[in-house]
Amino acid sequence: MRLVFMGSPPFAVPVFERILASRHTIAALVTRPDRPQGRGRKIESSPLVETARRASIEILQPSSARDHEFVAALRALAPDVLLVASYGEILKSNVLELAPHGALNVHASLLPRHRGASPIQAAILSGDRVTGVAVQRMVLALDEGDVLVAEETAIDDDENAGELLQRLARLGGDAAVKALDLIERGDARFVPQDARLATYSKKISKDAGWIDWRQSSLELVRFVRGMTPWPGARTTVPGGGEIVVLKVRASSLPPTDSPGTILDARSALCVSTGDGALEVVRVKPSGKAEMDGAAWLRGVRLTSGTMLGAR
Repeated sequence: MRLVFMGSPPFAVPVFERILASRHTIAALVTRPDRPQGRGRKIESSPLVETARRASIEILQPSSARDHEFVAALRALAPDVLLVASYGEILKSNVLELAPHGALNVHASLLPRHRGASPIQAAILSGDRVTGVAVQRMVLALDEGDVLVAEETAIDDDENAGELLQRLARLGGDAAVKALDLIERGDARFVPQDARLATYSKKISKDAGWIDWRQSSLELVRFVRGMTPWPGARTTVPGGGEIVVLKVRASSLPPTDSPGTILDARSALCVSTGDGALEVVRVKPSGKAEMDGAAWLRGVRLTSGTMLGAR
């Protein structure tokens, strides 16, 4: 089938690569405009754009999918179907209905659970044991389209959102090829979602990463996993600095009445929570590389009884 691929990194990259390796033809890549990156704020092409260039795929980077010239260019490509993976903009009916087979979206959850912008983080924060991907027909309502292909996978106990994203993106690529194959053969069977089972996940902002040590240890383990790598689970330290907490695990130390208190400053960085204690295994101090929590603690010379998280 001839398709136009619309997506943004990082989720879209493995999906795009999988379609490239299939028998289906990508007429063009549509992705967001390149933006300044890093401390130097230099404009650099995304990995998705670089992959398309190496494959000699036409690249369209409109400032908005509502632009009339972009819609005309999309129509001129005459795709059989649009395939979308984390494009980052709500598409209107003139785009969704442009191709004979409409638009398909590769969504990183088992719809109707975790509709919306942050399904991977939502699955971890909710303590889901299983998640997956769904290839659905796109409609004007958010993630409410009928599902063509769904593939599930277990969530590992220590898996963070970044690691799960990479696995789901690869799974999403396989599911997308399966969906295109079904449509091409005339075997596509779209299944309506059960709206009674729907849950929603909002877009995550940077401020959502602040750790609340009053939460339970289990909630905090999930929080750190869900906020890694973006926006990062952060806590303040005495003196006005902050660290990003990358990994935690349960500790057998008895908690104090003040969540956020460092319980052990000798051999490990253990912190009191709302119902127990956690060992902070890995951290990333501001402007420095990540390191063991115990090594960071020795370097800053904090003592037992010191409070983290005061803002």
